[in-house]
Amino acid sequence: MPIASPEAYAEMLDRAKAGRYAYPAINVTSSQTLNAALKGFADAESDGIIQVSTGGAEYLSGPSVKDMVTGAAAFAAYAHEVAKNYPVNIALHTDHCPKEKLDKFVRPLMKISQERVQRGEEPLFQSHMWDGSAVPVAENLEIAEQLLTEAAKGKIVLEIEVGVVGGEEDGVENAINEKLYTTVEDGLAMVDALGLGEKGRYMAALTFGNVHGVYKPGNVKLRPQVLHDIQVAVGAKYGKEKPLSLVFHGGSGSLLSEIREALDYGVVKMNIDTDTQYCFTRPVADHMFRNYDGVLKVDGEVGNKKMYDPRVWGKAAEAGMAARVVEACEALRSTGTKMK
Repeated sequence: MPIASPEAYAEMLDRAKAGRYAYPAINVTSSQTLNAALKGFADAESDGIIQVSTGGAEYLSGPSVKDMVTGAAAFAAYAHEVAKNYPVNIALHTDHCPKEKLDKFVRPLMKISQERVQRGEEPLFQSHMWDGSAVPVAENLEIAEQLLTEAAKGKIVLEIEVGVVGGEEDGVENAINEKLYTTVEDGLAMVDALGLGEKGRYMAALTFGNVHGVYKPGNVKLRPQVLHDIQVAVGAKYGKEKPLSLVFHGGSGSLLSEIREALDYGVVKMNIDTDTQYCFTRPVADHMFRNYDGVLKVDGEVGNKKMYDPRVWGKAAEAGMAARVVEACEALRSTGTKMK
């Protein structure tokens, strides 16, 4: 199937919330990690979301170029071609974008999609994230409202973050404290500013103790009840049941029971990066250790081309990451839910 159309993406998100499951949103940084994610979704018979961060986009443009828009556009163009060969729907998304990078990343990409839509084509990306967690809530929502207007012109879903995710990602670091829990008041303010779809479709990354990085299960103090309380408060005010489509950030170290509880409260997208990075790299390390005299020219020898050919260890890396994507689909209940 091709990359999901705006209509297909909307249906994906609606089906996920109604069915109490979520799509893994897999961060990628290369054609190899993209192919691994696609294979994982296909193996799980799950639609999915593949995303690139500002740092990932810089890397995709070439380490000496470091142009986020070039890298993101190149990634999307490649994904549009290779995704046709997989029997699942895939949405393309850009991950965390702070205020200082909006003009160098999200806004130019939105412009590209608007121009494509004006020509009768599909948008380049299906959704973009504005990360306003580092600015006051009022400013966060003011910028979000402006971006939502632009996103709607390009048939794009906007993702926003109201609250703070702890830990570190792409050089942005936040302390682990009470700021990690979005309040009901913040949730109501968000809907007052952005509406419930009439101004454009959006997803909300409300925080309930989420932390980026590497943590063992049980070390992250999640309170999924926060999501329930905000859904109930917004629903009561606007007369709708579970009105918000929510996003789960910083899932490493979360207990399965906590993940499943969050799904019940309206989470439709869960970001996964740290775990898939490890599952991509671990088979490479295994290959190198097991075949060191083949991948290295030890003691003046010539090595073994069949061992240091990047395709050999690259296939192992992709298989490891694809298996982790399948595991994520199972945890998020999206296995076997692909749209026909």
